[in-house]
Amino acid sequence: MRRLLVGVALVGLVAVACAPEETETTEPATSGTPSETSSPVATTAADCMAEHEGDLFEAGVLTVGTDNPAFPPWIINNDPTNGRGFESAVAYEVADRLGFSEAEVTWVVVPFNKSYAPGPKEFDFDINNISVTEERDQAVDFSTSYYDLTQALMVLKGSPIEKATTLDELKDAVFGAQVGTTSLSFINTVIQPNNDAQVFDTTNDAKAALRNGQVDGLVLDLPTAYFEAYINTPNGALVGQFPNAGEYIGMLFEEGSPLRECVDLALEEMTADGTLEQLQTRWLADYLAVPVIE
Repeated sequence: MRRLLVGVALVGLVAVACAPEETETTEPATSGTPSETSSPVATTAADCMAEHEGDLFEAGVLTVGTDNPAFPPWIINNDPTNGRGFESAVAYEVADRLGFSEAEVTWVVVPFNKSYAPGPKEFDFDINNISVTEERDQAVDFSTSYYDLTQALMVLKGSPIEKATTLDELKDAVFGAQVGTTSLSFINTVIQPNNDAQVFDTTNDAKAALRNGQVDGLVLDLPTAYFEAYINTPNGALVGQFPNAGEYIGMLFEEGSPLRECVDLALEEMTADGTLEQLQTRWLADYLAVPVIE
C-alpha cells in the first residue's frame, strides 16, 4: 500500500537581545489549548486513508463485499476480482485512490439482504447495487452516489404488457421482485397494481418465476433489466424504464465507519477528473437508451 509520510518540522525560536531603552513586546496568545486544537482535515482520499488505516477490517488490506452471484453489467462473469463490470471497476479505482494495489483488495461474499442489516460488518465497504433509503441508512452508512438509478420492467416476448407505455396499462399485471429491494417498493408504491406483487428470496428465483409464467413481469434496476431481457433470458423483452425518482446507489459501511469519509473523497476526485463518468459510459451507456413508462 502506498503510504503518505508526514514529516513534522521542529523550528527553534531564537531570542534577540533588545536595546536597553526598548521594551520587548510579545504577540497575543492564541485562543484555545492544545487539547482544543483539532487535527487537520484530510483533503485527499489517500491522506484520509493514511489517518484511518487502523480502522481497516484487516490490516493492510481493503476488504470489499458483494453478492454471489453478481450480475452484469455490475460484475462480469460473476468474478469481481477481474476488474470488469461497472462496480468492479469502480471498486478498484476507489482502492487505488485510497492507496491500495489490486493485490491488496480482498473480496468477500455478502448476501444482499444481509448487507444492510444492523450490526458489525466483516468488510470495509460493500458494493452491490444497493439503493440508499432512509430505512437502510438507520442501520448502516452509505457513501455519496456513484450512480443515479432508475427502475425498469422486463417481460417475455408476447406478454400482454410488452407494449405498455403508461402505468395505467400495468394495473392488472402480476409483478415479481426480490424481497427487501427498492424494486419491490416501487411496485407497491408507484405502479400500485391491482394484484399483490410476488416476492422472492433472490433475483434468480424471480427470473425463474417469470420463465415459468408465475408472474407477468419483473421490476429491476435498468442496467440489470436490460441485461436480463436482451442477453440472459431467452425470449426476454424490455418494456421500458420508469422516471428517476431520486434513487441512487452508494457503497455501504458499518454504522459510524470513518472509512466512509475516505471513500467519499475518492468519489469526489473521480467525479472532478471525469473518471466516474468514463466508467459509467464504458460499462452502462449501452443499457440506458430505452423508452420511458409514464
